[in-house]
Amino acid sequence: MWQKTGLLALLLMVLEWTRPGLPSPLRPICDLRVLNHFIKEARDAEDAMKSCREGCSLSESVTVPQTTVDFEIWEKKNGSEQAQEVQSGLYLLQQALSLLRASVTNTALHSHIDNSLRNLLSINAVLRSLNIQEYTPPASAAELEGTWRVSTATDLLQVHVNFLRGKVHLLLSDAQACQQDVS
Repeated sequence: MWQKTGLLALLLMVLEWTRPGLPSPLRPICDLRVLNHFIKEARDAEDAMKSCREGCSLSESVTVPQTTVDFEIWEKKNGSEQAQEVQSGLYLLQQALSLLRASVTNTALHSHIDNSLRNLLSINAVLRSLNIQEYTPPASAAELEGTWRVSTATDLLQVHVNFLRGKVHLLLSDAQACQQDVS
């Protein structure tokens, strides 16, 4: 009788582990080639915008993250402060690119902007895979520190590229979940 009960318990445990519908924890995405691909695509969007002659303007100025990095200050911040800064920047870029998408009438640019927006969502998924806490945006962008305003689409896309190359790259390259245990 005990063998049947034990076997049933083992079967139930296995079924519990394999039960569909339960989210499994994401494995960390530590390969920076993923980010480098997003940077290349952001540059492609920037180049396409530079060559655009008509229907490619931003309807109003937008708030974007500062892209300059003071390494001394950056290094003094803990991981959650760095993550918060990157996530707030990604949030601002999503808002700004969405406004750009709505104001651009050049259909050739729509695919570049859509791709940039999808890539920002993918970067957020990468951050979640690294166990970085979900970001809750403030009620107003004015509440965020380290921002400035741009009024042209080209400036916006240049900020996008520089933010990915700078702060996002720094955060991902130093992510705790990606550090190899060297003993």
